[in-house]
Amino acid sequence: MFKNLQGFFESTTGQILTIGMIILFFALILIPGKGQKSNKADTKALTVSALMVALAMGLNQLTIFKMPQGGSITLLSMLPIAICSYLLGTRRGVIAGMCLGLLDLIFHSYVIHPVQFLVDYPLAFGALGLGGVFGNQKNGLVKGYILGVFGRYLCAVFSGTVFFGAYAPEGFSPLTWSLWYNLTYLAAEAIITVIIISLPPVKKALEGLKKQM
Repeated sequence: MFKNLQGFFESTTGQILTIGMIILFFALILIPGKGQKSNKADTKALTVSALMVALAMGLNQLTIFKMPQGGSITLLSMLPIAICSYLLGTRRGVIAGMCLGLLDLIFHSYVIHPVQFLVDYPLAFGALGLGGVFGNQKNGLVKGYILGVFGRYLCAVFSGTVFFGAYAPEGFSPLTWSLWYNLTYLAAEAIITVIIISLPPVKKALEGLKKQM
């Protein structure tokens, strides 16, 4: 029933539809958040979000290690969405992450089922923006980044178990294999990123940027 989904997302029609969804999500970022005095479209938030999504896409091309069954360790590619959420709040961070996921779909699509599409692209990348809930706490970016990566990890585990369980090696259940497989590359990148953003100069610069916003 869903065997042609991959072909659809690779087609001109599928890519136009995907771009349309990205534009719609970016438009939602313009809507002012609660507590903002002005009802005008928040172009600053849109600009910051677009820059963070573009940065994430660029960093995603800098692969340190590529896993054999999908997934890779990249150079801080999950960090820009966490920063977006840290600066602009959870709602906009999640939306920016969903935009990133849809952009990734255009360039690296692998779709076999509608639910797998939702989980692996808009939901998994959108989860990176969940950390905005810690935005005003001490070490809020680090906490938020870890929460976002954990959210993406849960999406990857679900997808790996339900849709790609047949690739589990002998001796592993689909769930056990998915838990370990996705942990390896996501945890490795997360550790590298947390070390970098915890360095005093980096931490101070990001906190200063938060105050300016």
